[in-house]
Amino acid sequence: MSNLNLAIIYYSSTGTNYTLAKWAEEAAQQNGANVKVLKVPELAPQQAIDSNPAWKAHVEATKEVPEVSLEDLEWADAIIFSVPTRFGNMPAQMKQFLDTTGGLWFQGKLINKVVSAMSSAQNAHGGQEATILSLYTSMFHWGAIVAAPGYTDPVLFTTGGNPYGASVTVDQDGNMQEDVQPAVQHQVKRTLDIARLVKQGNQ
Repeated sequence: MSNLNLAIIYYSSTGTNYTLAKWAEEAAQQNGANVKVLKVPELAPQQAIDSNPAWKAHVEATKEVPEVSLEDLEWADAIIFSVPTRFGNMPAQMKQFLDTTGGLWFQGKLINKVVSAMSSAQNAHGGQEATILSLYTSMFHWGAIVAAPGYTDPVLFTTGGNPYGASVTVDQDGNMQEDVQPAVQHQVKRTLDIARLVKQGNQ
């Protein structure tokens, strides 16, 4: 898999989805992929960020993480997204970035990208699955290949994972309530396995 390029694109206000993205990066490196961890641009006003100490601290802690560009999408054979839920939908920050991909879509440069997604919320039925599915809607328009984990490994039954993508519940203090890292690791491997097959088929 050394020739596979994986972009891990995330939005995180207080750090959960950044942690998921870093776990995905570690798993991808262990599977021999070339990896970039990239954040989407922040849209919230500085006043809103400053009013939440955890949000402000996370923005400061990750200021060196590069922002995603359209060139990163062209570079990637596979893409894993990680986003919190906002009323059962993806955050505006991620949606705004996806809305800039029309040029690549028009040129057919997003066809057959292998994609997968992860999410988080503050309660067990807070919209994690709906958020992942909302993101996959855009991927269908790209002509991408969605590498959902399904129930392809027993780890999905013990980690709080779901068939659409790894998801986690986070309490008010930012603590993850499920041991979701094994689900992330499996999802990354499955995404890369499918991307390898697609790339081989196109050669």
